[in-house]
Amino acid sequence: MTIAGRLALLLLVWAALTGPPALAQREPVLVPEVSQSLIEVRQGFTGARLLLYGAVIDPDAKGNAGNYDIVVVLKGPTEPVRIREKERIVGMWMNAQSSDFRSAPSFFAVASSRPISEIVDERTAAIYELGTQFIQLSPSGQIEPEEQARFARGLVELRRRQGLYQENPGGVRISEKVLYQARIDLPSNVTTGRYTAETFAVARGRVVASATARIEVVKAGLEGQVVTAAQRWSFLYGLGAIALSLGMGWAAGRFFARS
Repeated sequence: MTIAGRLALLLLVWAALTGPPALAQREPVLVPEVSQSLIEVRQGFTGARLLLYGAVIDPDAKGNAGNYDIVVVLKGPTEPVRIREKERIVGMWMNAQSSDFRSAPSFFAVASSRPISEIVDERTAAIYELGTQFIQLSPSGQIEPEEQARFARGLVELRRRQGLYQENPGGVRISEKVLYQARIDLPSNVTTGRYTAETFAVARGRVVASATARIEVVKAGLEGQVVTAAQRWSFLYGLGAIALSLGMGWAAGRFFARS
């Protein structure tokens, strides 16, 4: 962390400690920050590295400051997903069974100061989604629990290979018994929208403090202008797309007719 970043963080800590009486409580207080609150996806975008940092302040630490584990969970916007299973039939791979999920995070990353299994039990990890195996998916339609779990594992594994689901035990560094920092890589194929970075302070297997920061991932440049036009003037955009397609088809026909 740079000196300027540390100074800014200390100012935030000072504000948390000297703010309204409501903050002067015995429970710890998390002061989170993120290096980029706005990420612009332009042509040739190769990904981005986010630095999530902050401090955990315990007004009643009495020398026990730093006895916390930190877990950071970064989630992308949710989206409906259909997972298809392929089977080899008569020597060819064909679609077989499928399962639909109403909402699945387009991106999911967990960084922690230690492996999650050493920080909390499975029940607590499931409540706070502290791991890819604990992502709360919403299946649609009737499906057996075993089948649902199998398709959920398939979705997680697929997105893990795409770099969209990540786990980094030991990816959070805690220094000076108060400050923490974690780095999470966003691949080039991320979905645009609002991302939430949830930070949890854990002591003796219990989440004692949490805080949320938000990041916007937006398209910029010509591609962003096209997306904006399609959203704001969808009818005119559709007519323009049809006219462009017809024009290109006519031009191609004239070109090959002359050849």
